[in-house]
Amino acid sequence: MRFVNEIARTHRCGDLRAADIGKKVALMGWVQQQRDLGGQIFVALRDVAGIVQLRFIPEDEALYAAAKALRSEWVIGIEGTVEGRGGNANKNMATGEVEVAVTALEVMSKSDPVPFPIEEEVDAHEDTRLRYRYLDLRRPPLQRRILARAKANFLTREYLNAKGFLEIETPILVNSTPEGARDYLVPSRVQPGTFYALPQSPQTFKQILMVSGFDRYFQIARCFRDEDLRADRQPEFTQIDLEMSFIKEDDIMEVAEGIMGTLLKGLCDKEMPNPVPRMTWQDAMDFYGSDRPDLRFPMRIFDVAPAVVGSEFKVFTDTLASGGVLRGMRVDGGARLSRKDLDGLNEAVARFGFKGVLWFKWEADGVKGPATKFLTPANLDLLKATASANEGDLVLVMAGEWAPVVSALGHLRLVLGPQFYADRLNTFEFLWVHRFPMFDRDAETGRLMAMHHPFTQPAPEDYHLLDSNPTAVRARAYDLVLNGTELGGGSIRIHDSEMQAKVFEAIGINREAAERKFGYMLDAFRFGPPPHGGLAFGMDRVVMMLTGGTSIRDVIAFPKTARASCLMTNSPSEVEDSQLKELHLNITK
Repeated sequence: MRFVNEIARTHRCGDLRAADIGKKVALMGWVQQQRDLGGQIFVALRDVAGIVQLRFIPEDEALYAAAKALRSEWVIGIEGTVEGRGGNANKNMATGEVEVAVTALEVMSKSDPVPFPIEEEVDAHEDTRLRYRYLDLRRPPLQRRILARAKANFLTREYLNAKGFLEIETPILVNSTPEGARDYLVPSRVQPGTFYALPQSPQTFKQILMVSGFDRYFQIARCFRDEDLRADRQPEFTQIDLEMSFIKEDDIMEVAEGIMGTLLKGLCDKEMPNPVPRMTWQDAMDFYGSDRPDLRFPMRIFDVAPAVVGSEFKVFTDTLASGGVLRGMRVDGGARLSRKDLDGLNEAVARFGFKGVLWFKWEADGVKGPATKFLTPANLDLLKATASANEGDLVLVMAGEWAPVVSALGHLRLVLGPQFYADRLNTFEFLWVHRFPMFDRDAETGRLMAMHHPFTQPAPEDYHLLDSNPTAVRARAYDLVLNGTELGGGSIRIHDSEMQAKVFEAIGINREAAERKFGYMLDAFRFGPPPHGGLAFGMDRVVMMLTGGTSIRDVIAFPKTARASCLMTNSPSEVEDSQLKELHLNITK
């Protein structure tokens, strides 16, 4: 038997093809599987590029014995000759036409039994996979997504560089401006009693870069927010962040579509729609019940009121008399839903404060539904025409205040859409939502808050409403939505100091507080700030969507749990008393 001895790897396992037959190769990787078939031993060898089959024959007794001892996840190096598999080719493997007849073997390291198999699908608990993240990252699905993310970084930089953008880094240790999510705070050792914050975004710095004259900036930026987590949130995340001077919304949208088109082509080999449809926030809410509608499902909310004029149905008349709305939605083929299915829809809208949803089915023998007896034949005909319903369709109707009604119907779209439009689930439907409200009210305090952030410019035609009716002011803000998920968004920024002061005042930040929190930025704006605007995409979310992931943890190499902890490194953790003393801190429990 001859052992590999300090050879150079010639190929990666997953790269071998029929064109390599006859070549002498040296491979290194992990043993995926060893099969002893008596007369021959076959080993599946895996590296980041894929898997290839190795063949050992008993004529070389020492080599054969060494192959017999191999176990899963041992790291080995081999030399051998690429051969064709002929009629035994495996069409399910990229390397399935070939195998390597091994002539030399070296065991580079051994592995303990692993806590879960390194396979495409595993049923191990997520906590176990996060505890052994280095093993989970060996699995092909995660490797594909991490590789896709690396490619996305490269493609983004390549595209923006070609468009004249400068990649400029901004600070990680910044001042605290706790206006949205909580900041992560870092105590200063050299200035006792003071703290840095980790940035929630590079927002103020990228605007200052515009004041500095760098009129096209970008950064693949690390950001931090101390907030409650869920599948699409992490305490640390990454943005594709950009800012431009002397532009309008169309200019930023064009660049953003270029980035997404580049990533869509590079990661999925699909084309970006041109143009990407646009919709105002008001229309998105009116027609889809969401500010990030999923256009894969062709169900639109419509006004039911004109169809029930003259009806004496008390639910309808009382709702309209009190200033409420009647809204409906057609579900193509929805008449096949059973009574049990329809009762389940009542449970789905309960979270919005409703006891149930009215339904109308158009079947071969007429229209069915618990409310049909309260409506005239003329009303039912008008409802059918208004909904553009046909035999076999279902129409859902809800009554109440506008916001909960459209939100409930929007939720039902997402409940029913995958069931009735399953053929569209693998499509990509992009949408720009723009002209958001400038402000929103805190549900508990009633205080006005910036819906995006306080540096967003109001729509010029709404300036006059800032003092008299601020909730009617629309913002020059825009979000790019894909299949019901917000990929990111941005706005045209305020570059006038008086306008900025007025917006701060509207959300309860007086001049003294504004100076304390944003003084450096306001000071910079005294010296000729250019008109500017920008946008940020959530890189984690973008890659998750384009690779078919269900959580951004799928595309982050070392993510945190829902409790913001890393099970692999056991962080956060306690520190030594001496470290606390250096920082002039005491811990109270």
